[in-house]
Amino acid sequence: MVFITPRNQTRSASSSTPVQSSRENRHLLQGPDLTNSLNGVLCRFRKEPIAFTCDVEGMFHQVFVNPEYRNLLRFLWWDNGNVDSTPTEYRITVHLFGATSSPGCANFTLKRTADDFEELFGSEPATFVKKDFYVDDGLKSVPSATEASALIKSTKSLLAKGGFNLHKFISNSKEVIEAIPKEQRASGINELDLSRDILPIERALGVQWCVQSDALQFRVVLKDKPLTRRGILASISSIYDPLGLAAPFLLQGKQILQDLCKNQAAWD
Repeated sequence: MVFITPRNQTRSASSSTPVQSSRENRHLLQGPDLTNSLNGVLCRFRKEPIAFTCDVEGMFHQVFVNPEYRNLLRFLWWDNGNVDSTPTEYRITVHLFGATSSPGCANFTLKRTADDFEELFGSEPATFVKKDFYVDDGLKSVPSATEASALIKSTKSLLAKGGFNLHKFISNSKEVIEAIPKEQRASGINELDLSRDILPIERALGVQWCVQSDALQFRVVLKDKPLTRRGILASISSIYDPLGLAAPFLLQGKQILQDLCKNQAAWD
């Protein structure tokens, strides 16, 4: 497998993410699907009053590729983007974003870390990692701020044993946020005065989370689409709603689309 990536800046073979052609990607095995259910993670996130989200920093790049497989991840590099010069050949040493095999390998490693250190740190952080992460995003809700702070601390320690760093924390509890070092908080709350400022709106797995009111919400911006079957379908599909919360409000638009399909209207 060859990756060809002329760039104007230098980057390390162990941390870069070259462009991977889909032709070569077809030869990679995806492996078992170890990703948790998106709906399940979001529903459990709404279960208890104190909620928080976090992120595994550079998750794919924390998982090394076995040395015997690194020849399959070779790529060519032209200094200063000069494709007329002789390229240098490098090998990727970590799993890269965009490879078919990366999600399976990274998810396996994350959950294996939870299994390996469950006895040392307890079942709660291990269960959080295994059940309430969607790839590199962790979403969790617990009964109290004290439990949330303790869970964050123990989960960070557990994952650090596997080389993973949890960061970008945000919570609907200012008490929980205050217990987290500033450098580990989400960028949107780093400079907030927690004694008087309102917590912002963040994204939780693509859904807008109003942290201050602890509510999921939708911000619909209707773009100027043509009044055609294609335009109506585009407008309806533009609202990301994995839990179906906005479904009753979309019925009228879907009914119009259904009528157009019955009448065999052309796309445009």
